Amino acid sequence: MNTAIVYYSQHHGNTRKLLDAIAAAHPVTLIDVTQAPTADLTGYDRIGFASGIYYSSFAKPLLAYASAHLPAGKDVFFLSTQGNPKGVFLKAIRSIAKEKGCRELGSYGCLGFDTFGPFKLIGGIAKGHPTEEEIKGAVQFYEAL
Repeated sequence: MNTAIVYYSQHHGNTRKLLDAIAAAHPVTLIDVTQAPTADLTGYDRIGFASGIYYSSFAKPLLAYASAHLPAGKDVFFLSTQGNPKGVFLKAIRSIAKEKGCRELGSYGCLGFDTFGPFKLIGGIAKGHPTEEEIKGAVQFYEAL
């Protein structure tokens, strides 16, 4: 199965750690939305979207990319890292996928070191995350798709 994972991982590389582990174990194409903002996804059977969580949602550049470039009817999945494990983080990306008639295969989320916004003032939250176990969990999630 030809798989691409489009991602946004800017501050601490939390999300990229998950993706690097997946790519080390499986043939996937990783697409950094900041480096390839118009990448063509039509040739992929399965498309993942991965992001750190910013103000309870995927990064705006990733959402804009998905809205503009996600082909209709694809199988999709989502990965995220966030400082707080509680919240409705996938609402916007799921809405885009649904509008495009895509089938969601699943999602994986874990903690990630977070110094975004007010968390910087206290030295950040979720220090030491993602852990090796959480990274392995992302690989296992991918393998189960």
